[in-house]
Amino acid sequence: MINNLIVLLGPTGIGKTDISIDLALKLGCEIISADSRQFYRDMKIGTAVPTEDQLTSVKHHFVRFLPVDSYYSSSLFERDVMNILPELFLRKNVVLMAGGSGMYIDAVCHGIDDIPDVEQEIRDKFNAMYIESGIEGLRRALKLMDPDHYNKVDLKNHKRIIRALEICESTGRPYSSFLQSNKRERDFRIIKIGLTRDRDELYQRINLRVDKMLSEGLEEEARRLYGYKNLNALNTVGYREFFDYFDGRISKEKAIELIKRNSRRYAKRQITWWAKDKEINWFHFGEMDKIIRFAEDSISGKVL
Repeated sequence: MINNLIVLLGPTGIGKTDISIDLALKLGCEIISADSRQFYRDMKIGTAVPTEDQLTSVKHHFVRFLPVDSYYSSSLFERDVMNILPELFLRKNVVLMAGGSGMYIDAVCHGIDDIPDVEQEIRDKFNAMYIESGIEGLRRALKLMDPDHYNKVDLKNHKRIIRALEICESTGRPYSSFLQSNKRERDFRIIKIGLTRDRDELYQRINLRVDKMLSEGLEEEARRLYGYKNLNALNTVGYREFFDYFDGRISKEKAIELIKRNSRRYAKRQITWWAKDKEINWFHFGEMDKIIRFAEDSISGKVL
C-alpha cells in the first residue's frame, strides 16, 4: 500500500484551517501543522491557532509545542516530521500537512541540506547587529560574506539574512554552498493542494481576521510577550507592530493599520513563493467537493 502525504497550502487568511479539518475528517487522517507561527505555545491569538474544538475533532501535530524562547528551523522541522510520519502511516496510509510556511513545507517535500546547528553566541551576535545597525548593517555583512546569496535572498527579510550570516560565521563557508543539493526522494506520495480566493476578498478577510484578533485580546497577549520582543519567534506580524506602539514609536491606531497592511503583504509573498511550483493543484476555496474528490482519486492512484 502506498503512503500519501497530502499538503494543503495557501496564503494567510484564506481558510486553510476549516478546510483542513473537513478534509481530514473525510479522509480519517491526522494533521501536521506547517504554520511555523503556530509552533509556539504563548502565541495563540496572534497566530490564529485552531480552536480547542478543532484541535480535539482531529488530532494535530506541531501546534503550540514549543516555548517562545526555543530555537527552531525548517531543517529541524524536516527532521521531526520525517521521524513522526512512519508512526502516522502505520495508523493510516494518509496524512494531511496543512499550513502556509513555504520553506517548512518545501523542507518536508524536497528535503533540505544538512546545515549545522549554530552556537547561541553567534546567534546573539547577529541579533545584536540587527538591533544596533538595522537591516542595512545585515545586508552589508551578507554582501561581504556571501555575495551569491545576497543576490538571491529577500533583502527585506532580516530573519533570513541573519540565518545566512550565522551559517557563514559558524562554518567559514558561504551559506549558498549549502543550497546546492538535488531534491531528495521520499518513500511516500506527495499530493499538493493549493487554495485560492479573489484577492480583494482575501484582503478583506485578512482585515476582518485582524479585527477578530483584537477583540480576542491580541494587544494583551503582545504585552505579556513584550519581554521576548527580540526573539525570532516574536518578530512576526501582529506582535512587532504592537511592540513599536509599546515603545512609543507609533500610535495604537497606526499599529493596527500596519498589522493589517503587513498581513496582506505577507499573503502576497506566500502567493509569490508558490507561483512557480508546478506540483500544486489549485482549487477555489469553495470547491470542497472537488477538493475531496481530487484527494480521494489521488490516493487511489486515479490521478497521476
